[in-house]
Amino acid sequence: MEHLQQGIFWLVDTYGYFGLFVALALGNIGVPIGTEIVLPVAGALTATGHLSNLWLTIAVSLGGELAGGSVGYAIGRFGGVPLIERYGKYVHFTHDRLQGVHRFFERWGTFAIFICRFLPVLRGVVAVAAGVAEMNLAHFYLWTFLGSLIFCSLLILIGNALGAHLSTVLPLLHRGSYAFLGLVVVAIIAGIIVMRARSRPLRAR
Repeated sequence: MEHLQQGIFWLVDTYGYFGLFVALALGNIGVPIGTEIVLPVAGALTATGHLSNLWLTIAVSLGGELAGGSVGYAIGRFGGVPLIERYGKYVHFTHDRLQGVHRFFERWGTFAIFICRFLPVLRGVVAVAAGVAEMNLAHFYLWTFLGSLIFCSLLILIGNALGAHLSTVLPLLHRGSYAFLGLVVVAIIAGIIVMRARSRPLRAR
């Protein structure tokens, strides 16, 4: 954990927005880089002046997510299951995990992409699974953009608010982010269920 934090601080602090872009792109092709750490760090570095502008930080992070997602989609689309079976273990993307994402797609359709943007581990491999499934690109980019925009903005704003105190609370933030993101997903799913339930009587009329 400590070495990972130091590496992320060094990458973003040394190379600025380019380092941030690379970190986010790698995190979206399965590299276990820990985007829930990268983003608050980027927000804190913006608050302390190491990165120049908060909205630019969010925009670059979003660009990194979309770029990494595009590469992941292409890997899945053109490499297919055989490539994942052979090399997926190096980024912890096993056959069982691929099957789990596919079941998620079957349950939620393309909206699963949006949900997975808030789930640690799955958010880093869902683009590859979408490529394997040959998901419609317009739907893939729509849900990736919306989910990543919310995810990146929230964590960057939290890091920016904490500023120089981030290093003190980062271990707690890392553990708490899983619970926080889980609550976000539950709230989204609950909202969808409620909206669907309300729409059924209207259709019956």
